[in-house]
Amino acid sequence: MLVLTRSEIASVLDMDQVIDAVERAHGALSSGRAADLGPVMLPVPRSSALLVPMVGAIPEGAGGVKLLTDTPENAHRGRPTQQSTIVLVDTATGACEAFLDGAAITAYRTAAASAVATKHLARSGPAILGFVGAGALARAHLLAIRCVRPVTGVLVWSRSPATAAAFAAFATEQGVPTTVFGSAQGVVEGADIVCTLTPSPTPIVKGEWFRPGLHLNAVGSPPRPEYREIDTEGVRRSRVVVDSVKVASHKSGDLLIPLAEKAIDRAHFREELGQLVTHERPGRANDREITLYKSVGIAVQDIATARLVVAAARQKGLGTDVALSS
Repeated sequence: MLVLTRSEIASVLDMDQVIDAVERAHGALSSGRAADLGPVMLPVPRSSALLVPMVGAIPEGAGGVKLLTDTPENAHRGRPTQQSTIVLVDTATGACEAFLDGAAITAYRTAAASAVATKHLARSGPAILGFVGAGALARAHLLAIRCVRPVTGVLVWSRSPATAAAFAAFATEQGVPTTVFGSAQGVVEGADIVCTLTPSPTPIVKGEWFRPGLHLNAVGSPPRPEYREIDTEGVRRSRVVVDSVKVASHKSGDLLIPLAEKAIDRAHFREELGQLVTHERPGRANDREITLYKSVGIAVQDIATARLVVAAARQKGLGTDVALSS
């Protein structure tokens, strides 16, 4: 078994390759050639923390589990609220191939899925890219969206001015003109493509700000049915595509709260990203359509990315081999 640290994983990740692998994994899932366990959430007794095991398998002979921990109290401890580790197995033999830190893989596969959604749902041509939230996921999303669309400018807002300034410096280093806004509204109203990347428990983006032709990647909310970044009007006005209907139906407050309010019905989020990949469902209908990709996160994204990482690490001689059976 190969053990890979966060820095080793980060050194071999290639965004173009991850986008391709994640797109293929979504297509395989929607066509029945991949498998994903779906929503499992285990509350930790006497705590607000959740243990979220995510299990999946892809056609390339790889499967495994990512154990995600969602610990809200960590926000007051100076630690990440979400952490994860991944076990990768060879599905042909059942052997454990690798044990990996999940942070970099999660960031890349999440941004890659947003890029796949952007590829199929955003208007073609050059775009102004907006960010509501400016942490590590914003950096990964900038790299990913630029793989599928020419980005002529970046708009960003964050509750933390220092975080927004740091992201603006990063984007400028990437050669993209960047403007920091004082409100999320300014970003949404000025961008063609918007990525929401905050852990906000209450709506931070309003549907009344949406212009015709806007595409949103709603990514930041943790896997809890009471959390949401987008208000009810925003969901109601949008054509919604999800990573997995099964998972979104249990974990996405962005969708479950409007559903409970009877502003939408379940048919409003019946389309999956993989159906766009396989052309079972169409991409963007016209230049005025408002589209929203709701990302919750599914295991096949992690497994597809982990498989790439392990192959690249072995080629470069990275990691530590451990014989568990010795």
